[in-house]
Amino acid sequence: MGSDLPLFKEEVLKTKYFQHLAMLSTLALLFPLGALARDNAHSVDIFDAVRIGGTQLKPGNYKVEWQGDGPAVQVSFQHNGKIVVTVPATLKTNDAGVTRDAIMTEATSPDAATLKEIDFGHQKQALVFDQNPGGM
Repeated sequence: MGSDLPLFKEEVLKTKYFQHLAMLSTLALLFPLGALARDNAHSVDIFDAVRIGGTQLKPGNYKVEWQGDGPAVQVSFQHNGKIVVTVPATLKTNDAGVTRDAIMTEATSPDAATLKEIDFGHQKQALVFDQNPGGM
């Protein structure tokens, strides 16, 4: 029975090794998922008032966050920690020529504009808002 002790210790070490390996493997698989989830939110500066989804966004800094992997996503605009509006959009990949963030609007009258697209230059993503001027 004394000769079984080294074999038992070896089995315990193998078990601990495989437990640690399984834990590290799981963490390695989950880490990229967390990084992808963080990519669904960006800070955007809006310099002029724009309309989206029937809501007027005042100039300011907004956190733009979308739910879903695309192409159809739900986008929420947060200002000072409060959700101002949530609208549907299409998530697309930007052209290689887009190198910085940009906001595209369409004039709906001499003093009003509708938000049409937000490009995120460094992430090579864009959100396209397909809406009529009267809102959604």
